[in-house]
Amino acid sequence: MTIPSKIKAVDFYRKIPRDLTEATLSGAGLSIIAAFSMILLFGMELSNYLSVSTSTSIVVDRSKDGDFLRIDFNMSFPSLSCEFASVDVSDVLGTNRFNITKTVKKFPIDPKLNQIGPQFHPGPVPIPISHGDEDHDSVEELNGGAFALTEENFDRVAARFPIFVVNFYAPWCFYSNRLSPSWEKAATIMAERYDPETDGRILLGKVDCTVHQILCRKHHIQGYPSIRIFRKGHDIRGEEHGHHDHESYYGERDTNSLVTAMESLVAPVARLALDGGINNTSGTFNASMKRPAPRAGGCRIEGFVKVKKVPGNLMISAHSGSHSFDVSTMNMTHYVSDFSFGRRLPLNKLKEVMRLTPQLVSQGDHLPVKVYVSEHENITHEHYLQVVKTEVLSTKFHESVLETYDYTVHSNVVQTQTIPTAKFHYELSPMQVLVKETPKSFSHFITNVCAIIGGVFTVAGIMDSMLHGAMRMMKKVELGKQF
Repeated sequence: MTIPSKIKAVDFYRKIPRDLTEATLSGAGLSIIAAFSMILLFGMELSNYLSVSTSTSIVVDRSKDGDFLRIDFNMSFPSLSCEFASVDVSDVLGTNRFNITKTVKKFPIDPKLNQIGPQFHPGPVPIPISHGDEDHDSVEELNGGAFALTEENFDRVAARFPIFVVNFYAPWCFYSNRLSPSWEKAATIMAERYDPETDGRILLGKVDCTVHQILCRKHHIQGYPSIRIFRKGHDIRGEEHGHHDHESYYGERDTNSLVTAMESLVAPVARLALDGGINNTSGTFNASMKRPAPRAGGCRIEGFVKVKKVPGNLMISAHSGSHSFDVSTMNMTHYVSDFSFGRRLPLNKLKEVMRLTPQLVSQGDHLPVKVYVSEHENITHEHYLQVVKTEVLSTKFHESVLETYDYTVHSNVVQTQTIPTAKFHYELSPMQVLVKETPKSFSHFITNVCAIIGGVFTVAGIMDSMLHGAMRMMKKVELGKQF
């Protein structure tokens, strides 16, 4: 035998001459059905092979992302001024940080949450060392004193003087009472040096906010005492000469310090001529003594803080070491736009996360975007967050692609006698969810494809044989050959 003949001897698929085979209509129909079945099953198997397969497990959190956790937030407080809005954090280890400003931005907003003006830069509010004079004359013994202001005369008096400094106070306030004698005495001294009738460059006034509540709300007064510096009485920058944003004074509160500060304001202002002309109204003194006053009564607070991975609190409230607050009038209603844990992912990893776990991206990890309303006085809002870490492993990056923190939240309101706050209490679980991509085997895919083709071909052959045999039997019956 020749070599080709020897090779032909091992042929598994010996051929029958075509002349010895017969094509049938039923066989052709089954062949078409079998072909479509093979194509359909192959497409399904290919789709399954190309689809993402992940496995989920619960493991102890031994992640290497450090001892600190980042918290991002974006919240709006329609009734909390940026002047006193403070972001504080604390935890069970005794860490306490007050009035965080380095990574937090504040923007004044109106009651409809629309931003008014640029970012507010108050910085930490200084605490005056001297709140008043230790050896001062009684207020009754002072000659003159600060000019008493009301809703009716405020604008008229303010528009008359290039420099108009007003003490917004409350009689029940400890700091207001400490300031009052020094303020009255400083007003008397300034009136003697710069007579309001003949000189007309400066006037010191006062407003009792328990009596003139509308006037104080108009100027967004939330802490007492608040000393505001007006220039021609306007707190909105306009086109006319002399319209300026007004400022808040945070300097020392004894008589000598107040007089020195007022002198520095008056110095650049020329004495009124007979025609009422004004040369300059830009008083300057130590920058730490004054800052821009809020242009609205609300504040949007956004940014992030880094906290230790232990149970703790993030609190937002009015805070000052030199002002008092009327807790009965404070409203901590707030809108939550974002509150999330963990680091922000770069775009390429975010796309990979969306491919592996689209449910995490779609659901998000933040508080419901809604408003939490203070319906009564002295309302503190408390949010309890149970935080669980989720880690996603991808074969593409061969590393941890996503470290995100999902949480459940329960919110409650509490009526207190202290300064109302918006409190976010978080607790991290010691366990974490591990989502790992499971790669598909190509050999398994090829094996399944072969099984599909062979199985469909075999089943179609069996059905063809059965159908062909049944048809032959029927013909025999018709010819009378079948008993």
